[in-house]
This record gives sequence, structure tokens and C-alpha cells, in this order.
Amino acid sequence: MLDEQSKKTMLRKIPHGIYICGVKDGENINGFTASWLMQSSFKPPQVVNCVNKSHTSYQMIKNSGVFAISFLGKEQKDLAQKFFQPLRRVGNRFEDVEFYTGETGCPIISDSLGYIECRVVGAVEEGDHTVFVGEVIASGVHREGEQLRLEETSWQYGG
Repeated sequence: MLDEQSKKTMLRKIPHGIYICGVKDGENINGFTASWLMQSSFKPPQVVNCVNKSHTSYQMIKNSGVFAISFLGKEQKDLAQKFFQPLRRVGNRFEDVEFYTGETGCPIISDSLGYIECRVVGAVEEGDHTVFVGEVIASGVHREGEQLRLEETSWQYGG
């Protein structure tokens, strides 16, 4: 029998980084705080990015087939919080955030630790999130620093 409280407790112990996933669809850009991301292959270099099917960005990734991941430093919790809030309108989250568009056309946070850009090469559509498999097609390092992790915030996403 599944004990709901113990399930929630244990699933929340899985360590997660905090990232900003930048997306585009035509001329529209958006971004969201992502935490369910991991490397899944060396050759070719691939990551899996799990995205809630009810979010605007989910459809943008499906339409464009690309996304960018900006890696945040420990001191950037406030920036992550801005992208964690519910969307008011597409693109609004970037109005006071310095960014540039990468090779994919997706927004990349200028002050992040660095980034990867991905082309979607597969997807698993089970449950309330889609697991997008992205081949890393571009990357860069902006600066040194320690990665912001979910457990360093008061947030809980999972369980």
C-alpha cells in the first residue's frame, strides 16, 4: 500500500538543480523555473527536461522543438522566483532580465553561470509532465560559481 506522506517525503529528497528554461515559438519567448533536468547520454550529448503539460512553455517547446537551459548560481534565488510565478503574458518574465538569444533563438540569461541549448529529439508523454529528450547543440560558460539547488530554497516541487 502506498503511504502518501512517506512517498512525498522520499520523492522530495531527490536532489534537483534550479534552472531557467528559455523557450520560443515564432517571435514569442518565455521562460520558467525548471528543476527536473538531468543528463541522459554522452554520445550524442543529451539531457531530459520534464515539463508540466499545463504550462504555456510546454506547447512552445512542442511547436518549436528547441529549448535553452540557463544554470543559476546560488545567489540567484530571486531571479529563479521571478520565473517560478504563474505567467501573466508570454515574454513578460524577461522584461527586466538581461538576456540574449542563442543559436536556437531561445532566451539565455546573461548573468547565469552558463547555458546549454537543445534540439528536441524525443519525448515521453506519460503522466502530467512530458519528458523532453534534448540533444545539446550549443553551450557556453559565463562565469564560475556554485549551482543553485532546490533544497537551498524553501520551495518544494515534487512528491
